[in-house]
Amino acid sequence: MTQCSGDWLPLVSFRHLRVFAAIGDLTSVRRAAEECGLSQPAVTQALSKLEEQVGVALVDRRAVGSYLNEFGAILHNRVRRFCEQMDQLVIDFGAAQSPTPARAAVNRMTRAQVRTFLGLVEHGSFEATSEAFGLSVSSLQRAARDLECGLKLPFFYRTAEGLLVSPVGIQFGRRLRLALQELGLGLDEIEEARGGGGRPVIVGAMPFGGSVLLASVLDDFLGRHPRADIRIINDSAPEMKKALLDGAVDLVIGLLPDRLEAELVGMPLAPTPYSVAVRRGHPLANKGRITKDDLAAHDWVVGTQGSSRRACFDQLFEGGNAKAQIATCALTVLHHLLQRSDRLTLMTSYELEHGNDALRALPFGPILPVPSLGIMTRANWLPTKAHADLIEIVRSQVQSTPVALRVVG
Repeated sequence: MTQCSGDWLPLVSFRHLRVFAAIGDLTSVRRAAEECGLSQPAVTQALSKLEEQVGVALVDRRAVGSYLNEFGAILHNRVRRFCEQMDQLVIDFGAAQSPTPARAAVNRMTRAQVRTFLGLVEHGSFEATSEAFGLSVSSLQRAARDLECGLKLPFFYRTAEGLLVSPVGIQFGRRLRLALQELGLGLDEIEEARGGGGRPVIVGAMPFGGSVLLASVLDDFLGRHPRADIRIINDSAPEMKKALLDGAVDLVIGLLPDRLEAELVGMPLAPTPYSVAVRRGHPLANKGRITKDDLAAHDWVVGTQGSSRRACFDQLFEGGNAKAQIATCALTVLHHLLQRSDRLTLMTSYELEHGNDALRALPFGPILPVPSLGIMTRANWLPTKAHADLIEIVRSQVQSTPVALRVVG
């Protein structure tokens, strides 16, 4: 199958994608031509071009109408989502006030304009984009000006170093990339339906529980999708949320943050309370009654800002004087620090159950708030079958975990 030009660029013009969407909606080339204001030969040519680029027939042409086949239905679903997101994008940024002018504005956007704009957002300047694309700065500036003038949005601002992408341009580019992902996902779903492999499944694994849980399900997932290409990104909760919003990862597994941006949703799978974790043989390990003052007398290793681990620590010692000189989300670093000292940290029941035997929980608690192990996705994200299977396997794994976790949701 022919892939998109660049990571997210569509195979054909936006107008041709609208034509395909209309054929699927109306089951007729004639009615699609009327809907799009084109001749029937032009509609037929647009469809043929799309089928050629995708590499499969998408529509069954019959005497009574034109009907989407299996592959056409897959792509049509994604194209409709792409068109809706693009229309909403130009409306949200004020380039159009209603759907009809929004569709016209989107249809005027060309592949050269979109490719140039996304390149500028990624590389930061015309000179860097020129070097990356092998195109002249003047041709890039012409395409950029045409897009900016066509949408009447302030995508660039002038500095002593030249034109740079404005904050409006950066946000518009992020939304544009997410919309274009729908087309790539549609191609992947068609390829999988043909028995091939799609794009990599990119999973974010937050430290500790997320990494442990993901590692425990990969073999089962590969059993269902033996040709899958899995890429795992490990980082803190704030960085994982940013990666989700940017479309750099498909979903994130780990402890759900207390607060999520409106564009993100969390799927809680099981509450997993925190305990105070120490090395075996720690001076507090055999103490009968442990107080907060006892805990504050020791050095702590805490989570990074924005993590639920850090939020629980801050709440536990609110207004107190507990000393925490080290903040980390690296599991190996945390284990090394605790095993070689009398430092304390917070770890969930899931982490302690699936960790090594060098650490244990102190009899102190409860520690609030209680986080949930779960999955984060974008609010308007539509998973492929591979994504849906991975989510189902993760849910089943958590439900079958022998740890005393009460599954929620």
